[in-house]
Amino acid sequence: MQSIRGIARQLFSLFRSVCNRFPRCFDQSPLASRNAEKSFKYVVVGGGVAAGYAAREFAKQGIKPGELAIISKEAVAPYERPALSKAYLFPEGFARLPGFHCCVGSGGERLLPEWYKEKGIELILSTEIVTADLAAKTLLSAAGQIFKYHVLIIATGSTVVRLTDFGVQGADAKNIFYLREIDDANKLIEVIKAKKNGKCVVVGGGYIGLELGAVMRMNNFDVSMVYPGPWCMPRLFTADIASFYEGYYANKRIKIIKGTVAVGFTADANGEVKDVKLKDGRVLEADIVVVGVGGRALTTLFKGQVEEEKGGIKTDGFFKTSVPDVHAVGDVATFPLKLYGEMRRVEHVDHARKSAEQAVKAIKASEDGKPIDEYDYLPYFYSRSFDLSWQFYGDNVGDTVLFGDNNPTSPKPKFGSYWIKDGKVVGAFLEGGNPEENKAIAKIAKLQPPVESLEQLKNEGLTIACKI
Repeated sequence: MQSIRGIARQLFSLFRSVCNRFPRCFDQSPLASRNAEKSFKYVVVGGGVAAGYAAREFAKQGIKPGELAIISKEAVAPYERPALSKAYLFPEGFARLPGFHCCVGSGGERLLPEWYKEKGIELILSTEIVTADLAAKTLLSAAGQIFKYHVLIIATGSTVVRLTDFGVQGADAKNIFYLREIDDANKLIEVIKAKKNGKCVVVGGGYIGLELGAVMRMNNFDVSMVYPGPWCMPRLFTADIASFYEGYYANKRIKIIKGTVAVGFTADANGEVKDVKLKDGRVLEADIVVVGVGGRALTTLFKGQVEEEKGGIKTDGFFKTSVPDVHAVGDVATFPLKLYGEMRRVEHVDHARKSAEQAVKAIKASEDGKPIDEYDYLPYFYSRSFDLSWQFYGDNVGDTVLFGDNNPTSPKPKFGSYWIKDGKVVGAFLEGGNPEENKAIAKIAKLQPPVESLEQLKNEGLTIACKI
């Protein structure tokens, strides 16, 4: 049975063939000007972080006015998405656009809408692409606009996993929030003001859960966090690392409820959420529910047209896909992680930035007949909440060694962990590090020095990284 998108692609192809056969009929149609075809040498689909960094790299490499278009379903120019779960929601000293447009997150220039205009880059906003025909190099928007390209960069990112996807009872009630785009954050801010000093339940104990748990507490909400695992951030944290953050959050009067999940919600007469039902039988009062239970790469547009692997679009070290002149970057790309000799998909802003730059360099180098090096990425993750700030580099596999002061009641805690595999340091984590110390743990994770003694690593801790 054909998919709806497959049928849409066929209808779209039929429409194009009719247009080509009877062009004068369509030229005279009142729809002609509205659905006029636009052509570009380069098109970036998606308006997130990767799109902003791709635009900057194209401008750096050199493009002519009108050659590049960025098509985004959001209404604003590309911005640094991590701000949404941090400073954007602060009760005081909050961030607002244009303050965090790309590329300020990496210390670069802030690319305002005027910048794109000055560079001759067409920023096509509030435009959702609903059909992609890679063989015909053609895109169709929800409004019926047709876009042609020579080279395509897929930067569609990922979407949140919703509780409604699993049929959770009452998950469509009002004031249940997911955070992905700036519109989501704006709606949450409105309800934070309306439900001042209320009760908030955070469903999920990963990145978004921990950051939003903190920011909701900063907004003086009574916060409960619910997650199924034995500790928070299980994909990265060890039990020892997690115990620090859970202790710290508990000291901030955040209730941590582990080993269970939300199985239903009840709403009041206005349709607003009022209770969260847990699998273990408990019921939590809630004025606001914030859900952060993971994401999925947005690859649906390209299903059946491009090779996929591990939940993303398979690429090489230059982010070229199996289809000529089509690249994929950021969350959607499954790429060769050279350091570890395996294919991976990485959902993080650092990779979104760097993969976009690599793809553009590869495109321009190919046009000029010049070689460039393959992507050689060191996995990097970070987070900030309350007065805490941690960074991780490398791979979290093998044995672990904890060092430093991980007492959650310490006035200035500083601790870390190393991961050791096959007698080498392969990963490093540090909470409370300064810039030089963070560079040191990045270096040790990249160089992977041999380890003589786990006890020595534990005793010397950060000093070992700083010596390299």
